[in-house]
Amino acid sequence: MCGGYSCSKNTLVIINVCYMIVSFILIGAAVKEKVSGVVVNAPIIGGITACGVFLLGVSILGLWGALKHHQVSLFVYMVILFIIFIIQFSVSCAALGTSVETEKALVEDGWNKVSDEVKISAEKLFDCCGLHLADQNTTGLECNQLACYKTMKSDCKPCFEKIEDKVGAAFNYIGGLGLFFSFTELIGGVVACRYRNLVDPVNSGLAGNGGL
Repeated sequence: MCGGYSCSKNTLVIINVCYMIVSFILIGAAVKEKVSGVVVNAPIIGGITACGVFLLGVSILGLWGALKHHQVSLFVYMVILFIIFIIQFSVSCAALGTSVETEKALVEDGWNKVSDEVKISAEKLFDCCGLHLADQNTTGLECNQLACYKTMKSDCKPCFEKIEDKVGAAFNYIGGLGLFFSFTELIGGVVACRYRNLVDPVNSGLAGNGGL
């Protein structure tokens, strides 16, 4: 890691630009992997999204502090970045360690909370009927409007069977992405701490000349 003032400043600027890109990736990944509104308000996916939003704000603060060498901004930046690292690391580990039973419970909770319109949209998207039982009389939804029902009633499968793999892949994808980028926040904190304690050679040189 470079130790000079200019090098540390440029490194911190580049890191915060990268953080901006990462924040958009995290937000986009969480939104993309939200399974058509079925997993509604899933805390883990919501946590990743929140981390992306906070990281975007912190990156703007860090960029300002780096360009202006503002001591207070850099200190606040380091503290918030460390907090985000802890949250993002914890949430990402939780996403990667989520069991099938937990995923199933989250899907069931989301399914029970959404309106029938959202359920019907999910059924049309995945061509499935109900969550665990493909029975129109039990689910009370319009499964007879589905392509699988019109072709052959027995071809309609429960929605959980259709989205189970997608839900698991979503948690693994988002968790792995969040875990990887959480370590870059440690690097940003270390660089900011070092840069904050360095003296601007230009200003120090002007001060020295003024004293002559």
